[in-house]
Amino acid sequence: MIINFSIENFRSIKDRINLSFEASNSKELEEYYVLEPKQGVRLLKLALIYGPNASGKTNILLALDYLRKLVLEPFNNKAKSFDLKPFLFSSENIDKNTVFSLEFIQNGVKYLYEVELNQESIIKEVLYFHNPNKALIYKRKTNTEKQIAEVKFGSKIKISKEEKDLLIGNTLWNNTVLGGYLKTNIDFDELQDVVNWFKTRLLQIVYPKTKLIDFIIKRMQKGEIDRKIVVNLLKRADFSISDIVVKKKNIDESKLENIFNNLKLYEKQAEIMIEAIKENTKEIFLQHYVGDSEYPLSIEDESSGTKRYFELSGILSYIIKERRIMPIDELESSLHPDLIKHFLLTFLVNAKNSQIIATTHHRELLMERDILRNDVIWFTDKKRDDSTDLFSLADFHSSVIRNTSSVYKAYKIGKLGAIPNLQNYYIDWENEKK
Repeated sequence: MIINFSIENFRSIKDRINLSFEASNSKELEEYYVLEPKQGVRLLKLALIYGPNASGKTNILLALDYLRKLVLEPFNNKAKSFDLKPFLFSSENIDKNTVFSLEFIQNGVKYLYEVELNQESIIKEVLYFHNPNKALIYKRKTNTEKQIAEVKFGSKIKISKEEKDLLIGNTLWNNTVLGGYLKTNIDFDELQDVVNWFKTRLLQIVYPKTKLIDFIIKRMQKGEIDRKIVVNLLKRADFSISDIVVKKKNIDESKLENIFNNLKLYEKQAEIMIEAIKENTKEIFLQHYVGDSEYPLSIEDESSGTKRYFELSGILSYIIKERRIMPIDELESSLHPDLIKHFLLTFLVNAKNSQIIATTHHRELLMERDILRNDVIWFTDKKRDDSTDLFSLADFHSSVIRNTSSVYKAYKIGKLGAIPNLQNYYIDWENEKK
């Protein structure tokens, strides 16, 4: 689970901002919101980020995803450079490095990972763990003139000199040490623990247009997502759906054979590819229960809201069952306001080891004082230089937001900031042309 995530000089983010999942001292709704994955560490399951368009909400999710890829997708040669976008509205920042810092829990151990980079290389990198006290796993810096990574290991790390040399040899100047480890055939428990967190715990961003249907169906067939639970979630959300049916789609093999013949593939190769296509070409139907009868409807013919909630129900089933961190951009996309509330409550009541980070414009949710804690609500706003600021509702003094205050009204009238600064509707066409 994430404890804290800090970002500096990435896209719209200029100065360091920090998104924290550490719970405040409030005992409000504690049993639904607060988990203790390690003794003395109280973490929240949810972070909802509000703010005007272009204020940097999505960039926080993108930064987390960029760090995930940085670890899991290392370059294979020194010549490749990062597709890195620093803050561009300041000449001094173009030459500054980007910094990500992530504090998280994996298997009951607290880790702190920080990496500093520019478009050419990883400049610095450090990994600590607390087991039980804070100790260094490794510290790395890069000699940019020689394009060589220099790595020092902590005194508590037990690997041989040969293994250390192998790992350092595979850590290119544009790889993280974790990325170098992925290319090295050695046993290193702490690094494996951290890599597993990025690989299995931290999921990719779900955007409004992300297609998750194939992802969900494949995991249903593997048993990682329970079909019955997904159907149950859809029923509870007032969709008249009684089952999910997957059928192999009929394909014209003769056409495929002609294509493969034109590609001059061997007969055996063509047969293997045809079987693979047949295996992966499926039709998905949602079975609707109407009156006393059931009617299958292709998921492609369902409304965008039904497809969206089917996808979110699959994800919900997945993260309730497994320990996962799910970033969602524009949670409210294609959904009725009551469904958004229902989705979040289902997650909060049932999930025991997962977290959701979601951006949203659905401010009516702020009316629900009885179901939201102040420390799960975050706002992004634009500073004078158009860079991103991030702050929590829990940061406001009690003179601004009291327990009896309407957060919705305070946000709507601009008392909390993080709303667009709109101008007059009237357009003076003659003067506008001058």
